[in-house]
Amino acid sequence: MKNRTLSTLLVVLVASSSLQLRAAESEAKPNVLFVAVDDLNHWVGHLERNPQTITPNLDRLASWGVSFANAYCAAPACNPSRAALMSGMRPSTTGVYHNPNDYRPHIKPEQTLNSHFRANGYYVAGAGKIYHGRFGRRDEWDDYAARGKANNQGVFSKKAIGSIIWSQLKGGDDAVNDYHTVSYCIDQLEREHGKPLFLACGIFRPHMPWSVPKKYFDMHPLEEIVLPPHQEDDLDDIPAAGVKTAKPTGDHKNIRDAGSWKEAVQAYLASITYADGQLGRLLDAFEKSALRENTIVVLWGDHGWHLGEKHHWRKFALWEEATRAPLIWVAPGVTPQGQISRRTVDFMSIYPTLCDLTGLEKPRHVEGPSIRKLLAEPDAKWDRPALTTHGFQRHAVRSEQWRYIRYEDGSEELYDEYKDPYEWKNLAHDPKYAEVKAKLARSFPKVNEAEVTRTK
Repeated sequence: MKNRTLSTLLVVLVASSSLQLRAAESEAKPNVLFVAVDDLNHWVGHLERNPQTITPNLDRLASWGVSFANAYCAAPACNPSRAALMSGMRPSTTGVYHNPNDYRPHIKPEQTLNSHFRANGYYVAGAGKIYHGRFGRRDEWDDYAARGKANNQGVFSKKAIGSIIWSQLKGGDDAVNDYHTVSYCIDQLEREHGKPLFLACGIFRPHMPWSVPKKYFDMHPLEEIVLPPHQEDDLDDIPAAGVKTAKPTGDHKNIRDAGSWKEAVQAYLASITYADGQLGRLLDAFEKSALRENTIVVLWGDHGWHLGEKHHWRKFALWEEATRAPLIWVAPGVTPQGQISRRTVDFMSIYPTLCDLTGLEKPRHVEGPSIRKLLAEPDAKWDRPALTTHGFQRHAVRSEQWRYIRYEDGSEELYDEYKDPYEWKNLAHDPKYAEVKAKLARSFPKVNEAEVTRTK
């Protein structure tokens, strides 16, 4: 009987020690709140690109940590941008350049960011759009929310100029799926998981259709809308490959012919403000949660968006408007509060930086650098430019001062961002900038894989 009692006590002590060890490990590892906002360009209050935008919650998050004023996507389209960010491999490495390219045969399940955290003891959950097609491979997540059902109560008005579409919705915030995405994530923040949490929240707006409740349009009165800075002769000094990218006789001509440019800008701004409101719900819940003091927050937009600059609409281009997007980091014990870094980074840094901050080993296939140094010291010396790829052998290198674009036919564009932030004067053919181009060209990828098969 005595031996049985000792054995029982030993089992209890071992089990208790095991539980305490797991609890200690869980507490030691920081949680991760990973927020993606689709098609959000740099029209964000604290970035001061467009004074018409209303983003109090993006600005609130920025006040908690470090925001990057010069952050750039790996590719200016949803699928290749997200595939690159989530795998740690550039489009030129995988051959995933465009939305119809299925990344899954070319990126192994164990290579993805969510799989890496899951394999290292995290409970990995998410909702909304993280990969193109929402979640990628379902079995790489512990849980992923089904698409929430929007409370559709009809529309006050709807407009379509080709496939540029917007509408003023009846009803409240729950008339849009993003409301339900955030509700799921709030529920996850309030649960006890028994493991450190990696929670991905993919907010879809301001992706088209720009269909949000009417109150958000009312916050941006049409009579007060100011068009983005533009020049009528903007395409005169760029190569044919750039003009083909801009498609000036497509969306831009259609919008202008319809007299709807200001309406479209209003709809985009309204959609940004709606997305910001949903972020606010998430941040409110996060501040009240038990995770607040031990959670890394990173927010990123997958790429930018043109609204008539360079006679172009949408993403799908290598200029500033299509490639620049918000990047905000909050890392307890690392980031100072309310700092803006002017250093130039791209989103290939997100995977390795999360590994660095959480103490996970950086997988060998991950190509980008950790920017932990800049999180701790936003003005630290940093001479690595950003790189964006849009198609086979079509790249843009962005340093703090310069943007250098080279198309697959060898044609070029070069802009001095200090003097010309809207990229109106192409300097590529001026021989006095030959050395500038040569230096920037060293950052073009050494490997350019052929484009993978497109799906229908």
